[in-house]
Amino acid sequence: MRFMLCRNRVSDYRRWRRVFDSHAGAHRAAGLRLKGLWRDAGRPNDVFFLFEVRDMSRARAFIRSPEAAEAGARSGVIEGDYRFIRDAGTASYRGPG
Repeated sequence: MRFMLCRNRVSDYRRWRRVFDSHAGAHRAAGLRLKGLWRDAGRPNDVFFLFEVRDMSRARAFIRSPEAAEAGARSGVIEGDYRFIRDAGTASYRGPG
């Protein structure tokens, strides 16, 4: 299974979230299914989100599209990055204890 792990540093979380939520249909059309959304505990305007990727070519086209760039600008993204990752299997190390 493949995923797209994203990080955005934004100027205003509420503003960013309104734009992000308004693009749910575009995400689905690009073969992206939101699996989780987190904010940094010490920097609440640093946002992390994970999409399951159903179609790599559609996902890549989506992130390169002018519409995605416009949404990022409108939502107040200061900087961001993404990585396409894949499942590496179940973790065998569970830590001390």
